[in-house]
Amino acid sequence: MEIDITRFFNEADPSEFSASRAERGQNAGPKTWANAKTEAAKSPLLTTPEQLEALRRYVQDFGAWSEEEIAAWDDVECNATFIQLVSGDMREAGAEGDGGNSYRGDDGRVYYSLSH
Repeated sequence: MEIDITRFFNEADPSEFSASRAERGQNAGPKTWANAKTEAAKSPLLTTPEQLEALRRYVQDFGAWSEEEIAAWDDVECNATFIQLVSGDMREAGAEGDGGNSYRGDDGRVYYSLSH
């Protein structure tokens, strides 16, 4: 599933949502997670049940969470996780938008693929 992330790509500072300890100090993880949750509550990127389910399916192969944990995520937690994924790719992609799972479409918009 392809998610249009153009607005976020154009407006967000990805280092607020994805950064290392070297960049943000010992609390980088909790800080960026809190920022992602705040952004997710304010302006979610995943807005349909199908998009939320696509994220849940996508992250199952990461091995970081059990199926039960993923299933228990609310909409904000799903969106915060997605924001962190997108932000990591944005840092890699730079201004072009092509990197990791993100890419610029023929229409000039930026998308994130939740496909393996």
